This record gives sequence, C-alpha cells and structure tokens, in this order.
Amino acid sequence: MQRLLFPPLKALMGSPCLRLLAPRAAPRSQCGCRCGIGTPLRPGQYSTISEVALQSGRGTVSLPSKAAERVVGRWLLVCSGTVAGAVILGGVTRLTESGLSMVDWHLIKEMKPPTSHEEWEAEFQKYQQFPEFKILNHDMTLAEFKFIWYMEYSHRMWGRLVGLAYILPAAYFWRKGWLSHNMKGRVLALCGLVCFQGLLGWYMVKSGLEEKPDSHDIPRVSQYRLAAHLGSALVLYCASLWTSLSLLLPPHKLPETRQLLRLRRFAHGTTGLVFLTALSGAFVAGLDAGLVYNSFPKMGESWIPEDLFTFSPILRNVFENPTMVQFDHRILGITSVTAITALYFLSRRIPLPRRTKMAAATLLALAYTQVGLGISTLLMYVPTPLAATHQSGSLALLSVALWLMSELRRVPK
Repeated sequence: MQRLLFPPLKALMGSPCLRLLAPRAAPRSQCGCRCGIGTPLRPGQYSTISEVALQSGRGTVSLPSKAAERVVGRWLLVCSGTVAGAVILGGVTRLTESGLSMVDWHLIKEMKPPTSHEEWEAEFQKYQQFPEFKILNHDMTLAEFKFIWYMEYSHRMWGRLVGLAYILPAAYFWRKGWLSHNMKGRVLALCGLVCFQGLLGWYMVKSGLEEKPDSHDIPRVSQYRLAAHLGSALVLYCASLWTSLSLLLPPHKLPETRQLLRLRRFAHGTTGLVFLTALSGAFVAGLDAGLVYNSFPKMGESWIPEDLFTFSPILRNVFENPTMVQFDHRILGITSVTAITALYFLSRRIPLPRRTKMAAATLLALAYTQVGLGISTLLMYVPTPLAATHQSGSLALLSVALWLMSELRRVPK
C-alpha cells in the first residue's frame, strides 16, 4: 500500500501546480535579516492560479499527476490480466463440459461450497433434475460431479474477483482525485461492463438448463449467448489493456507521413480481424464444431464440403451449422495470419523505434504459433490441454496487436 500511495503523493506535493497554489512569502528586508518572514500576508499576495482556484471555490488542482497516472495504468494492467484469466478459465470450463453443473445463481450464498456429504448429495440431486444429467451424464458418480462443479465454481469465484479488482480500486482512486474527467468516464464504463458480464454469464447458463422436448441434440448453452458472453469479456479486456498501455507507454513522436498513416490504419484493421477470429471461436466451441472435420488443409476429401448450406434460410448456416462455423473460423484464421504477415513487411519499410519493431515481430511470431496450435488441436480431436492453449493464444495475439496499435498511436497535441 505504501508503494501504491507514496510515489503519486510525492509527485503531487512537489509539482509546480501545487507550489503555485501556496502563498508567497513576505519579502525580506533589504538588510538581509529574517525579520520579514513572519509578516502577515496582505491581500493580493497569492499567485494567479491560487486566486482563480479560490474564487471558483476549489483549493486543489483537479488534474492528476504523472505518477498517479502510472498507478492507474498499472491497476488497469492487472485488471486486464484478471479478465484474461477469467476467459481462459471459462474456456477450460466449456471444454470439460462443466458449465451446467451449478443450476442456480446467488451473488453471496453460492460463495460457500458444500462441505458435508449431505450437502453434496443435495447439490447433486438438484443437478439430476436438468437435461444434461438426464441425457448426457445419467451414469455420473458423485466424485465426477464434484470435479465439474468445482470447475464452474472456480470460474464464478474468479468472476467475483475480477469485479472486486475493478470496483474497489476505482472507488479509492476516484476519492483520491487521481482520475481525470475523461478517465472517470472510462472507469465507470469498465465497472459497468464488469457487472453486465456477470449477469450475461448467468443468462448464458440458463439457456443450457431449459427443457427442449423437440430437440434431439445434447444439452448445451446457446452459441449466441456464449458468443455474447465471450465478446463482452474481450471488449472489457481490450478496453482495459488499451487504456493501461496509453497511460504507461509514452507515445513516439513519429513523423506523420502517408506511409505511417497507412500502416496505422492497417494495424487497426488487422486487430479488428484478430478480434473477429477470436469471437468466431465461441461459435466453434458452442456447437462443438471442432469435432466435425478433423483434417487440414482439406475438410474431409474436398476443399469446400457439401454440407455448408444444409439449413434454410442460408444465413442460419453461418451461426448454427457446425460445418459452416468451422469453415468460417478457418477462413478467418488464414486471413488474419495473412494480414499480420503483410503488416509486418509493411512495417519494415518505415523507420520505426526499436520497441515498435519488436511489437510487430512478436505479433508475427505469435500468429504462426497460433495457426500451428489450431491445426494441431483440430487434427488431434480437440484435446483439452491443447485446445485451452489455443484459446489462450488468441488472447496473447490480441494483446500484442493492441500493443502495436499503442506504439503507432498519434501523439496528442
């Protein structure tokens, strides 16, 4: 706590703004003695900034110091890390088919897990009343149920930790006056998105607990709600990381040439493409589309499978046909790595700082690593450790893309 508080306070106390706010000392006499120090101050002996502050009814400067900005930037960096952990843990929860093991939601009550054998039996009996147990896990033992229950429990508890990591420090920094006017709006939006994310998670789980008499498919959550849940988490992650990098990394004073403008726009478009590719993975996970065609580069015996447009109307295939969903994810992945390759070679043609070149090279290396992980996951029929690594790789790729965007951002005037 001392490391968190003292650097910003020292910077604030030593800043020129606060020195201007202090009253001027009475002038010393010509003899050089110290008799003038204790003379009372007359009206008009305050600086101009102090007079304006006092006339407006405020005695402090509202702008935060650079040290306070660094503290806020580090806090948001930690917050983005907790969101990344929640996304990774949520992916493992989906891969282990654990997301429907907790059949109700309570903000405080469910924080205490079952402890006795009777409590576990009661929890297991609640699970047995829902479609996943009746159709898919009717022979599950209590020990197996405990495993999937603890997976979902860990994900929910981590979500609460994410909420605390945002809300409590935000309230503290707000009270201390370390947030600028624009930053207050961003922080409010981030905290609101965290709360919305928790509600959206339960809304997603409810879709897998509903009875569907007309469906012959295995019980699973709606792929639309899963994509919305992942998408909002990615937005929260990107917004937190981007704000953090903007506060922690000083912008480079690059000459605003036409080549740099083109590179900046291309980097923005590539980042959006990486985001869309990661989001399409939610539909792959929601429909188990990774188990449809486990071959590469062809899908089965052909480049374009025959069952791409099985559903009617045609637009349904994009979101509900597992074959089309996997095909789209492949195309988006190939397009993303092609765009990243082009971005790298485009950056080589422009004189850039060493840190910016490092970001571009790291992005290229991660892109090809991610492609290798995706192909391996597909060919090996989606083993959980490899699939979880592939999902984590998408976050790493998105992080480095944001880093490169931050390196290329325009210097504010």
